[in-house]
Amino acid sequence: QVQLVESGGGLVQAGGSLRLSCAASGSIFSINAMGWYRQAPGKQRELVATIISGGRTNYADSVKGRFTISRDNAKNTMYLQMNSLKPEDTAVYYCNGRSLRLDYWGQGTQVTVSS
Repeated sequence: QVQLVESGGGLVQAGGSLRLSCAASGSIFSINAMGWYRQAPGKQRELVATIISGGRTNYADSVKGRFTISRDNAKNTMYLQMNSLKPEDTAVYYCNGRSLRLDYWGQGTQVTVSS
């Protein structure tokens, strides 16, 4: 089993920045990809960014150039640096870890961007 715990969400004005963290514990050796997803009220959960074991990253078009995903293997922690935030970035952000057979999710952290 893998446990994922997000932190760092909050309320920020448009144009501001936040950094989300996702601390992983348990059988993390089984994880070969991690990512951030978000879900806004009344909408489906959507991909924000992913990072695989080799460090390759992928971003949704809506966040390219504004968000940066990274990981610190020594701390078993993944980050999402969010800059130039927009009101449409408001959502619950979820950390995801993927093994060959399973998907693991954190509990989510709320990000609210005011205009």
